[in-house]
Amino acid sequence: MKMELDNLTKQFGAFTAVDHISITMSNGVYGLLGVNGAGKTTLMRMLCTLLKPTEGTIYCNGRDIWEMDSDYRRLLGYLPQEFGFYPEFSVQDYLLYIAALKGIRPAVARKRVKELIMKVGLAKEASHKMKKLSGGMKRRAGIAQAMLNDPQILILDEPTAGLDPNERIRFRNLISELSEERLVLLSTHIVSDVEYIANEIWMMQEGKIMHQGTAEQIIASMPVAVWECLVEKQMVSALTKRYKVSNLKTEPAGVTLRIISGEKPCEQAKRADITLEDVFLYYFGEKAGDEDVAI
Repeated sequence: MKMELDNLTKQFGAFTAVDHISITMSNGVYGLLGVNGAGKTTLMRMLCTLLKPTEGTIYCNGRDIWEMDSDYRRLLGYLPQEFGFYPEFSVQDYLLYIAALKGIRPAVARKRVKELIMKVGLAKEASHKMKKLSGGMKRRAGIAQAMLNDPQILILDEPTAGLDPNERIRFRNLISELSEERLVLLSTHIVSDVEYIANEIWMMQEGKIMHQGTAEQIIASMPVAVWECLVEKQMVSALTKRYKVSNLKTEPAGVTLRIISGEKPCEQAKRADITLEDVFLYYFGEKAGDEDVAI
């Protein structure tokens, strides 16, 4: 499977939500990382043919997806950030209903629904009404409906939003398992969602892909260092005004700061290993001095 985005642009009046993106994807997991409002959802809605681009083309195996029409949508599975469901339907009935809408034959649908309910860990909840499910279980049902047609392209928009850490880990593991022999595009503003499972990460800001590569490549490209230092409480305000602080921890002996800076911020500072979260904060976080810190 090969997807090509050629000069893809989407404008809403004078506002450019997606700004001349050209990129190529093949099988594997791609993480689209950016703050809310970066253009991630608009990009994904164009990939799902829910929005037409203002300019540019999307190709699937060399064919324009808009010319492919239903042939393309048969290849596609989509989990939007907010997906609709009938609250009175059981999980099983909901999935059978979605299968019918997708044109899957009843005998095939029943078998597929049973398999997916097991795969996403909803066997005990199969007869429960959708409205009774927790947020995490609803997201599991969401991924199951996206997988009903065994798609070659799986697009997931903020799939772990609102989930607790255990559910997020379970969801990441499930996505990694489902990525075999298909293309998965996952958008999020939660760094850990893509750090360990994405083959390639795109960092999106103001409608543009600013950086792309593996987590290791993106970390290695950061132009400044990360420092850790234990300082007295009265020093914290001055340091946070001068430098970007990615973490702050109060200790019995003072305050430990994690500082992103091209220069050594204080005498006792020592270099620390850079993480993808540091990179995210460097590009997308608050500027030094934007917030007052009280200890």
